[in-house]
Amino acid sequence: MLALLGATTLMLVAGAPWVLPAASGGTNLKSPENGRVCIIDDNFILQWNGSRESVRNVTFSAEYKIPGMENWKKLPGCQHITGTECNFSSVKLETVYEKIELRIRAEKGNSTSQWHEVKPFIPFQEAQIGPLDVHLEAEDKAIIINISPPGTKDSIMWAMDRSSFIYSLVIWKNSSSLEERTETVYSRDKIYKLSPETTYCLKVKAELRSPRRVGFYSPVYCINTTEKHKVPSPENIQIDAENQVYVLKWDYAHENMTFRAQWSHEFLKRIPASHSDKWKQIPNCEDVKTTHCVIPQNAFPEGIYRIRVQASDGNNTSFWSEEKKFNTEMKTIIFPPVISMKSVNDDSLHVSIGAPKESENKSVNQLYPLIYEVIFWENTSNAERKVVEERTDVTFPNLKPLTVYCVKAKALTENGKWNKSSVFSSTVCEKTKPGNTSKTWLIAGICTALFSIIVTIYVGKVLLRCINYVFFPSSKPPSSVDEPVRNLLLSTSEEQTERCSIIENANTITVIEETNPIEDHKKYNSQTSQDSGNYSNEDENSGSKISEELLEQETV
Repeated sequence: MLALLGATTLMLVAGAPWVLPAASGGTNLKSPENGRVCIIDDNFILQWNGSRESVRNVTFSAEYKIPGMENWKKLPGCQHITGTECNFSSVKLETVYEKIELRIRAEKGNSTSQWHEVKPFIPFQEAQIGPLDVHLEAEDKAIIINISPPGTKDSIMWAMDRSSFIYSLVIWKNSSSLEERTETVYSRDKIYKLSPETTYCLKVKAELRSPRRVGFYSPVYCINTTEKHKVPSPENIQIDAENQVYVLKWDYAHENMTFRAQWSHEFLKRIPASHSDKWKQIPNCEDVKTTHCVIPQNAFPEGIYRIRVQASDGNNTSFWSEEKKFNTEMKTIIFPPVISMKSVNDDSLHVSIGAPKESENKSVNQLYPLIYEVIFWENTSNAERKVVEERTDVTFPNLKPLTVYCVKAKALTENGKWNKSSVFSSTVCEKTKPGNTSKTWLIAGICTALFSIIVTIYVGKVLLRCINYVFFPSSKPPSSVDEPVRNLLLSTSEEQTERCSIIENANTITVIEETNPIEDHKKYNSQTSQDSGNYSNEDENSGSKISEELLEQETV
């Protein structure tokens, strides 16, 4: 133990020693040097170096002072020490979190050296975790390990940390130290997956996470596992949540067996003691003939538990199975949300998310705050938009008018310790409303269509008239032609001749009388030409007047 203390001593070095003037008797005593303190668990050791000069019959004494003390007091266990260390574990300290001051001096008879002061220290900050005491029990495929926590039962050094220690174990077959296996265990735990009738050796050390401390390994302990048990233990324990119940399952090779299952609180594993009497029977899992049992969810309030199963053939009972850790939060089923979507404004869709519901219509997020992952996409496109929202309503703006969009969502837990989510909800699709631009185009389209219809009707009528005029002419002449012809025919019955005068010279006028047969006039009809209507009574009258004037001149 002294060698260990020497190897792990914390050096609290003081200043350089000084030499006393000659004391009574004429002997010069030098002060001790290099004072230091080593604390392992509740053992307090003060060490120092004596003078290099050999002086016989020299002893050393130490004193201490803690906050609230005005005067120095003698340090218990460190008075008139002939060696260079002393144990002052018996000192009564109310706390290990206050500063302690120490000083040492050399003594010989009535002569003393000057005090050598050790650097002040806080015990908890300088303490180290010592080797552990371990007790082992063997089964056929497991070893039960009992670890005594660091310090003594009434330890003040680790009084606040006894349940915070983590124990790291290294185990190996005695026949092969190369096959080492490291596990983190509790102060009372079981090491599984071992072979029957085999010697195993192990060592353990304790650790603290905050503040960070790593202790010394315990001595090596070895033990032999027992022969294979007649009734093997159940294996592969599993528990699943299904609707409003838990289903506990396990594997077992033999038939015609009965089983029972027990549970215990997980936090009991952290308390250094035996808790064999704290295991309780699981409802509906006692004396069952199958390799599963159904447990009501209300049998396990929210928390973390340990579950174990045991088999029996009526006469013999197996060892308990490996314990299965069971967290009710991890087994909680989150149902998919119920979503709806409707078109709002001209270019937006509003998505409403309903909280998941259990079969008893109890909202899941009353116990577990949820967030929602929403996937949104255009129905004709594979490009998706993903948003994560705590709200139960989401609006997607700036969308295309008259376009179909689809959405789906799933619920996620907001707990940072573990991630759990539901499956996606059913896909919901909705079409956006027509926008202002669409309305303008719609009105323009309607006007264009109406104008096109009018133009088409007009062009059709014109085209139809042309076709009728070319291919299906009318037998009645137009009114513009019919009226002159009628007038011409009527006039021929009264005047059938037309006189023409030819003036050959100034003295001789020859009158030629031309007879126009009535038949020539009758040849006109509505199909000849519109020029035949140029004949008029006005022309005939003017011709008659010209003839009469010529005759009068000739007579004169």
